[in-house]
Amino acid sequence: MYTLTRPILIFLCLGVAALVLFPLVGSEFYVGLLIRIMILSIFAISLDLLIGYTGLISFGHAAFFGIGGYTLAIFFQDADSINFWIALVLVLSCSALVALLVGWISIRASGVYFIMLTLAFAQMFYYFFFESPDFGGDDGIFLFSKPEILIGSTSLIDLEDEHNFYYFVLAWMVAVYLILSMILKAPFGHVIVAIKANESRVRALGYPVQRYKLVSFVIAGTLAGIAGFLEAAHTGYVTPAYLGWHESGIVMVIVILGGMGTLFGPILGAFVIVLLQDFLPNFTEHWQLLMGGIIIAVVLFLPKGIAGLLYRLSNRLFTSKEYADVSQNSGDTPATVDVREQSL
Repeated sequence: MYTLTRPILIFLCLGVAALVLFPLVGSEFYVGLLIRIMILSIFAISLDLLIGYTGLISFGHAAFFGIGGYTLAIFFQDADSINFWIALVLVLSCSALVALLVGWISIRASGVYFIMLTLAFAQMFYYFFFESPDFGGDDGIFLFSKPEILIGSTSLIDLEDEHNFYYFVLAWMVAVYLILSMILKAPFGHVIVAIKANESRVRALGYPVQRYKLVSFVIAGTLAGIAGFLEAAHTGYVTPAYLGWHESGIVMVIVILGGMGTLFGPILGAFVIVLLQDFLPNFTEHWQLLMGGIIIAVVLFLPKGIAGLLYRLSNRLFTSKEYADVSQNSGDTPATVDVREQSL
């Protein structure tokens, strides 16, 4: 688990500032591409809460991403207008309930059995929607309008405008990051990090480990549902592919590539993966082979991901006694010494 150093915090602030300014100079195509990246970032951050902090490796996280999208599509597929507040409540409720059900069953297992259970649930949802003509089957469901954010009869923002939708998604990404940061700094966050480090000791101290795992699972599933909701609102359609194992695999690669247990690492991973998918086909028709080689190289030579590389670079460029002491204790990156783990 990493702590934000001042150079990293400055880097993140500059990154947000660049995203704010990008629509002023970027083309419509890349504005849409960045919307996709930021939605994928929210999805990846939610998975990082499970993998990087709670120690739960879920290979079926796409189920909640798809549930968020399908909730919006099912309730509003024939609507002339979509009330954002009603849609948001429905998406949050359905995603949380499904995550509660799946998590309540899955967390009873551990290791590879937990992985297989989450994958099995995701595939169940996938085939349910794939084979249900009432929900569009393999063709999916189309939406013909975007949510309207109204207070009374006053529209706050027109999401039909691509630039407005861009800033709307950017606000969601920053909000999700800040919310999870606060959760992880709270006592609950310290406990789930301690569970990942040494579950048996946390249980011996009297903490209800299963309950903490379940709450973490529900939070992650709900946030993934928000990402699915934003994706459906942006593209105007939902397909069963949203729930497939391929989507779960991609977001897991993003988390590992960006750096687990950092929150901002998955955002970097999402940018790298999507931009590679966009640029590599311009150089070779075998771009997927090249992309696989790049991912393998990153995993082999940067085991802590892109975020770990940034920490190493910041240590070398901005040396101080504080950073040097932390680096000496943790290897090559400054790690957070969890308060509860010290007590253990």
